[in-house]
Amino acid sequence: MKLPTASEMLQLDRAASEDYGIPSILLMENAGMGTVNMIEREIGPCGGTYAPIFVGPGNNGGDGLVIGRHLSQRGCQPIFFFLVNPSLLRGDAAVNLAIIRKLRLPFHVVDSPKRVETIAVLLQQMEMRGLPCHVIVDAIFGVGLNREVADHFADAINLVNKPAFAAKVPRVAVDIPSGIDADTGKVLGACIRADLTATYCCAKPGHFLHGGSEWTGKLEIVDIGIPPEAIARARISTELVTRDTFRHLARPLQRAKGAHKGTQGHILVIAGSRGKSGAAILAARGALRSGAGLVSLCVPSAVEDAVASTLVEAMTIPCPGSRDFMSVDDWPTIFSAAIDKKAVVIGPGLGQAEPTRELVLQLYRQLPCPMVLDADAINILAQARHSLTEAGGPRIFTPHPGELARLLQKSPSDIQNNRIDAALLGSSLFRNDHHDTILVLKGAGTIIASSDGTIFINTTGNPGMATAGMGDVLSGMIGALVGQGLSPMDAAVAGVYLHGAAADSLFQQHGAGFLASQVADGIPDVASRSLAAGSQCRGEGGLTRRWAPGPFPANTDCT
Repeated sequence: MKLPTASEMLQLDRAASEDYGIPSILLMENAGMGTVNMIEREIGPCGGTYAPIFVGPGNNGGDGLVIGRHLSQRGCQPIFFFLVNPSLLRGDAAVNLAIIRKLRLPFHVVDSPKRVETIAVLLQQMEMRGLPCHVIVDAIFGVGLNREVADHFADAINLVNKPAFAAKVPRVAVDIPSGIDADTGKVLGACIRADLTATYCCAKPGHFLHGGSEWTGKLEIVDIGIPPEAIARARISTELVTRDTFRHLARPLQRAKGAHKGTQGHILVIAGSRGKSGAAILAARGALRSGAGLVSLCVPSAVEDAVASTLVEAMTIPCPGSRDFMSVDDWPTIFSAAIDKKAVVIGPGLGQAEPTRELVLQLYRQLPCPMVLDADAINILAQARHSLTEAGGPRIFTPHPGELARLLQKSPSDIQNNRIDAALLGSSLFRNDHHDTILVLKGAGTIIASSDGTIFINTTGNPGMATAGMGDVLSGMIGALVGQGLSPMDAAVAGVYLHGAAADSLFQQHGAGFLASQVADGIPDVASRSLAAGSQCRGEGGLTRRWAPGPFPANTDCT
């Protein structure tokens, strides 16, 4: 599912009008009608109620005017609160303003902080008339917002967010909750906390990034009539990872009847040090649970017994160069072990002793097979940035924001403020013209970026994953998927989705407190269910896809 940026969405709107002859005012009409259909479907019939509609300065405000008109036609009394002087509206929004004037629908101009204070009084008067409030509509700012929300706009948003304001009345956002940067998910000063969001044509990155889903509530995509051909031609580089994405990417994982351990990939994990044997175990466990036919595990000799007795399905290779940690002296042993492997996972629990640093850099430069780099392997490369473009084969980096900050020599807040740009910068920084370079930026809305500019945003995962060992499991999973024939990019996308889906299953059953090892053990069942026949419309991130009625695609529930 494509996720256009604000500028790409503007180009799509323009293409629909200029290239396909679809009037922009018809797109606005479809948006408003589709939103009202969603409101009645999700909240119930609106007859005999009223609805405050907060109208901003642009086309988002125009959408709000159409919504109010259609609510009126269904027996709901709209009350428009203009946060700008109505005379400033232009284009399609001005046309719809003229319509509501002729219909004599009530409106109030609220263009100063003092006037914001009158809103609650006006709504109390409606309640005294015995008219219940059906819904609050946020049509203040759309996807084009790129500045901090201030003054009476912020006051109005903060008023709507107050629990006492029209208590228990659902808040519906038009396209995106006002106050969210549609490209980054960052809150720009103040933001509507929506219960429902009707977004138009496509979801946007900001619905899923930087905690955007917490403000978005339940998200529904409304098709407003922009042709699929226009979306295809736009070459939008960012996509949402859903179950259908996983099912498509994971087709090569379907096993033939004659499959055996030799056909399912032999993975080499290079991990662990004294006190951190668990990281090595979890990485190998993630690989085995993800279907790897064979897993060999290179560990310091001091921890071999602990690893071998805990994970009996893996083959351990003791590295005696230095008993407590990996050393460059272990290079011959590890290089020999890596010769016939489909993928290598390196870094979990490795430590950063100087002999270990030398080993990691040598392996990074010389091993030709795909390599998943996590944890200490990333921290070591952050101190040798000159080596990043010297990879000997395809490389998949799996940093959390702190690790990527060290790689890019930025602060973690710089990374979090624009996760997409940070991931793209990282993948381009590590780019090698001869090999794939993939970067997985972990966190809420994990981002998978390729050095060719392709971006995926994941929809699975939950706060219960904020515990030790989760990244170790993920690195092993991605390595196993590469070993079973997926490309580095496909393995990263599928691994991230499956990792989060397994954690979601545990979170639904138990809440927070589950372990990384439990996530690994849940992978086979979740993978089987995710690959089962049939499509789903609801699930990831509360996302629903529906189409508006009208002269364009017929009303239906899902593709």
